[in-house]
Amino acid sequence: VTRNSRPNIVLFMADDLGVGDLCCYGNNSVSTPNIDRLASEGVRLTQHLAAASMCTPSRAAFLTGRYPVRSGMAASSDLNRDVVWLGGSGGLPPNETTFAKLLQHRGYHTGLIGKWHQGLSCASRNDHCYHPLNHGFDYFYGLPFELLSDCQGFHTPELHRRVRVRLWASTVVLGLIPLLLLIPTCARWFLVPWPVILAFAVLALVFFVSWFSSYGFTRRWNCVLMRNHEIVQQPVRLERLSSLMLKEALAFIDRYKRGPFLLFVSFLHVHTPLITKEKFVGRSKFGLYGDNVEEMDWMVGKVLEALDREHLANHTLVYFTSDNGGRLEAQDRSGQRGGWNGRYKGGRGMAGWEGGIRVPGIFRWPTVLEAGKVIDEPTSLMDIFPTLSYIGGGILPPGRVIDGRNLMPLLEGRVSRSEHEFLFHYCGVSLHTARWYQKDCATVWKVHFVTPKFSPEGAGACYGRGVCPCSGDVTYHDPPLLFDISRDPSESRPLNPDNEALFDSVVKKIEAAVRQHRGTLTPVPQQLSVFNTLWKPWLQPCCGTFPFCGCDKADDIVSAAW
Repeated sequence: VTRNSRPNIVLFMADDLGVGDLCCYGNNSVSTPNIDRLASEGVRLTQHLAAASMCTPSRAAFLTGRYPVRSGMAASSDLNRDVVWLGGSGGLPPNETTFAKLLQHRGYHTGLIGKWHQGLSCASRNDHCYHPLNHGFDYFYGLPFELLSDCQGFHTPELHRRVRVRLWASTVVLGLIPLLLLIPTCARWFLVPWPVILAFAVLALVFFVSWFSSYGFTRRWNCVLMRNHEIVQQPVRLERLSSLMLKEALAFIDRYKRGPFLLFVSFLHVHTPLITKEKFVGRSKFGLYGDNVEEMDWMVGKVLEALDREHLANHTLVYFTSDNGGRLEAQDRSGQRGGWNGRYKGGRGMAGWEGGIRVPGIFRWPTVLEAGKVIDEPTSLMDIFPTLSYIGGGILPPGRVIDGRNLMPLLEGRVSRSEHEFLFHYCGVSLHTARWYQKDCATVWKVHFVTPKFSPEGAGACYGRGVCPCSGDVTYHDPPLLFDISRDPSESRPLNPDNEALFDSVVKKIEAAVRQHRGTLTPVPQQLSVFNTLWKPWLQPCCGTFPFCGCDKADDIVSAAW
């Protein structure tokens, strides 16, 4: 690779796809021929790790090459571990440098199609300080938030479901108070002053309006389709969304095929509500979830066909991954609506358990990378930032800690070992787990200082809560749990001083690395603080006159591919 080669770059990122959901990673219940083709024609990573097990912090780390805690994109509250409102005031800080910004400065045409989920505005409705166009992308078409079950009318709410139940219950209780105060008056026991009854009635009404103005309109507030700074649909029409996304991705390639370009296809698949085109429904052996995986694979194939058609394949680096592991708690009466994490324990939101952070990692670059190669070394989504900087000829931002490592020497076979000696796995702002790659013997040690309590007890996930907490109802381990991931990837056999002679020395080594790591952290504004994650009417993006927001300007011409 030379600094003048500047290949095109296509990045595919799925949403909540389990590492065990692809055929090339051992699944036999779904068909993923196009993603498998990428693996057979490129390099497949088997120990590829997200920097967080939730969408917003993981994607922040992916974009910047830095642990999310460094940019303030890690939550101190269990309630808001992701950006939860488009009308919130937190997001990826404008002073953070993304790989899109680096490549944009190197002359790349940069585009993002699909999910963003890194915030939108800071102080006013249209300042768009966290918008993709303010983070190095020349073009954006997609959802500035994410796909939720709330986006589908009359569906079971997904956003803060337990909180909403409590708010409804509290509203009913407050509403009953003025009615109960009427009883003594009507029964002529004693007279309750009307101002008192009226005050309680007003209090109940104000309480109801204060929360229902946000939660009652989640579909309209959060489910918004944008092109650059313009709102195209509010609320978004889900049935045509995949068609429009694919059309935009293919149009971007056609527009900038003379390159160089960076296209980031950030899929809405495979997040609930699993909107799937009719021709894919019923095709897989894994229900609607598997159908949704197969539709996503088909979309990958259409993009690869476009690269082949324009004779761009040999000059394009293609990468496929997921932002975190599959969501085990996503279930309904029809069965499982979330992914499968293979033999790995845990899933999305479960701190440092392997199932929540181990994700697919596939690179294809014909003529540069060896076809069919498999690499078992520890790698990270944070590595994409320095890797793209290297192949695009960019310079890493000076005076800033970059936690990712350039993967090209490893991918090309110029080195056989990962540059990562230690990797740290956060749950919000809490460091739950750390991993040590002992390179002299190729052993990967992993310690858990904190683990979530599964519910019900003995289950493999937090089915009772919907997502596992980072603090409070968790288990603290002293001494920490220790696993040898290289021999026990399913984390089923915890080690102790009796069955592992190196137990004490390994734990001390990792604890020293944790202290050193913490010494590199500097205080930053908390983007996912309680205040920042509150819905604010003056920040709510709106097509039309607030609060009567709504429009549909989407192009009715759908790609002939459909």
